[in-house]
Amino acid sequence: QVQLVESGGGLVQPGGSLRLSCAASGSIFSINVMDWYRQAPGAQRELVARVTSGGVTNYADSVKGRFTISRDNAKNTMYLQMNSLKPEDTAVHYCYVEMKTTYYGAPLGYWGQGTQVTVSS
Repeated sequence: QVQLVESGGGLVQPGGSLRLSCAASGSIFSINVMDWYRQAPGAQRELVARVTSGGVTNYADSVKGRFTISRDNAKNTMYLQMNSLKPEDTAVHYCYVEMKTTYYGAPLGYWGQGTQVTVSS
């Protein structure tokens, strides 16, 4: 069994910062990509940022220069540092992790439970 636990969401004023965490635990052999997605009310879930096993990062245009994704492989944990937050960043943020639980198994994707980020004055 694999579990993803997210933390760090909350209410922040425009221009403020938050740091999200996503910790993977359980039977983990290796982790490939780690992603942050978000879904605003009435909108589709969108990819915000990605970090590969080699540390290569990609960002949605809407968050470039404001958000930073990182991972600690020793802790199987991923982070999203969000600065200069805007009201349009308000959404439930989800982590998605692609991993193998055994040497011979195929990589599978797992979702976190989501954490609410609200940017409002």
